[in-house]
Amino acid sequence: MPVTGQRLELDRPTPASVFPRLEPRLSSVQKPIQYVGGELNSTVKDWHCAPDGPTVRWALMYPDAYEVGLPNQGVQILYEVLNECDWIVAERTYSVWPDMEQVMRTGDAQGPIPQFTVDAHRPVRDFDVFGLSFSTELGYTNMLNALDLAGIPMHAVDRTDDDPIVLAGGHAAFNPEPIATFIDAAVLGDGEEVVLAISEVVREWKTEGCPGGRDELLRRLAVTGNIYVPKFYDVTYGADGTIEAVVPNRPGIPFRVTKHTLMDLDAWPYPAKPLVPLAETVHERFSVEIFRGCTRGCRFCQAGMITRPVRERSIETIGAMVENGIRKSGFEEVGLLSLSSADHTEIGEVAKQLADRYEGTNVSLSLPSTRVDAFNINLANEFSRNGRRSGLTFAPEGGSERLRKVINKMVTEEDLIRTVAAAYSHGWRQVKLYFMCGLPTETDEDVMEIADLAKKVIAKGREVSGRNDIRCTVSIGGFVPKPHTPFQWAAQLDAETTDARLKKLRDAVRDDKLYGRAIGFRYHDGKPGTIEGLLSRGDRRVGAVIEQVWRDGGRFDGWSEHFSYDRWAESCATALAGTGVDLGWYTTRARDYDEVLPWDHLDSGLDKDWLWADWEDALNPDATDVEDCRWTPCYDCGVCPEMNTEIQIGPTGRSLLPLAVV
Repeated sequence: MPVTGQRLELDRPTPASVFPRLEPRLSSVQKPIQYVGGELNSTVKDWHCAPDGPTVRWALMYPDAYEVGLPNQGVQILYEVLNECDWIVAERTYSVWPDMEQVMRTGDAQGPIPQFTVDAHRPVRDFDVFGLSFSTELGYTNMLNALDLAGIPMHAVDRTDDDPIVLAGGHAAFNPEPIATFIDAAVLGDGEEVVLAISEVVREWKTEGCPGGRDELLRRLAVTGNIYVPKFYDVTYGADGTIEAVVPNRPGIPFRVTKHTLMDLDAWPYPAKPLVPLAETVHERFSVEIFRGCTRGCRFCQAGMITRPVRERSIETIGAMVENGIRKSGFEEVGLLSLSSADHTEIGEVAKQLADRYEGTNVSLSLPSTRVDAFNINLANEFSRNGRRSGLTFAPEGGSERLRKVINKMVTEEDLIRTVAAAYSHGWRQVKLYFMCGLPTETDEDVMEIADLAKKVIAKGREVSGRNDIRCTVSIGGFVPKPHTPFQWAAQLDAETTDARLKKLRDAVRDDKLYGRAIGFRYHDGKPGTIEGLLSRGDRRVGAVIEQVWRDGGRFDGWSEHFSYDRWAESCATALAGTGVDLGWYTTRARDYDEVLPWDHLDSGLDKDWLWADWEDALNPDATDVEDCRWTPCYDCGVCPEMNTEIQIGPTGRSLLPLAVV
């Protein structure tokens, strides 16, 4: 017998659209178009779309504003993959701006207007699964706001069979412990296959009449070994505040939860129907992911570590995806994306053949930030053949060669100067250099070398081009230690020291009369990075801090104009009182090997001993560099045998099809 009739199809009517209640109020908010839906290639399906049996329904959210969330490729891919199934409904929702939040909370004669999807404007609470994709931890307060607006109990323990399963994914889900109180489950790794597997479990449970309610559904998800359900794990703490153990609290629940890895990218050429926004967004382009994963071994880079191994898309699939995406969307810019796009084994042929195909059209091609040692001028010329020459971006990351060795970013000053010289001599006028401040072992002198490097770049640019309108922009972000990296044990630099170093660097650049005006300088103060550090390496106790911040008005913490460090610091002092830990304990404190880390029971495939050995190598000036294992013998990081995967690279010897010039 079913526990509740709410989940049975016959007893569950199609929810009414909230748009008739919303439309009269749209004129009172900024950018109302972001709430109306109807984008090209969006999908609206019947609530009872399944030809037989129950329908499974997903509300997908990128917890930020529409202009940031809509271009997110992860959500677009899952939206399309799910909606291709005739028994699944998938719709999208985004964070609403404070003016719309006020409208929704004020409501009308029927009461408050709930969090809604932009596709059919259905209430989020009526869906089976509420899936959130976190690329940054600073979106956690937006999640709480969406839950509250949706009428979904904020704490997972308070939810009933009438509430959706709240599911977290994305890079931040590799340590979901700070939000364990608020989510029902988390998924690690690639989402294309796992969302369909989850949907199958939900459908089978609904077909059987929802036996055991949401608790049984969560148990079925957890026993697969690939879905993390926090409520099925107990955490104990020692007298010093560290974690003693994280253990399952019922039979059949695995001690470790493993990540998902999609091995055949060619079989999943998504997005095939890219969403075209109605309002202006942060990226106005069609993006094709040309490979996934990175084995360069940069010790600070969580994305590179957790997405191993490298899996390339074939040149044929890339060509077909570009052609299809342009035709289906009308975008004029195509971004070839990955963590290090110039490392694709066939990038030269990809660039040349795409440039051949679209020469003389209004289609432009672009690469994201390029490694200095992977860049070549022929490649850059192919991507600018249609006459569009945007600035080139390189990421040395560390200011000094000593520091670049610490982080395993094997780029010398000579490499950088030679690369920018080639760019400036071939007509480029603008180069952007990205660095980090606060890296392990960093000194004031390491940071000041950034100024020297920028001046040498300008000097070389003027020399090889014979022009004085050469520009170099230095952009600096604060280093945040991340889980599943060799730097997960590192102490984070405090905000005050970070700000002092950056001020000293800024002054050194501005005071230089010969080069200062040619060097742009962009940086964020150290305080947002401190809070990101709290959330990235926090445990379940941090959930109380997040909730307190939200209750005090915290929203859109990834936006500088909305972020309040004082609000976070005060909430830490209040919510962590009596626990024996504080903000500094989570951020500026170094960890040792024996400490149980909050994410140790979540398996990214990386061997902890290998990560620790690499951390020790970072601190050892005499240690050898860690080469890219695509071209060297295996370094035994653990991913391939642990995940039953393998590195997949070309060259394939194939060509773009069709080869006809557009």
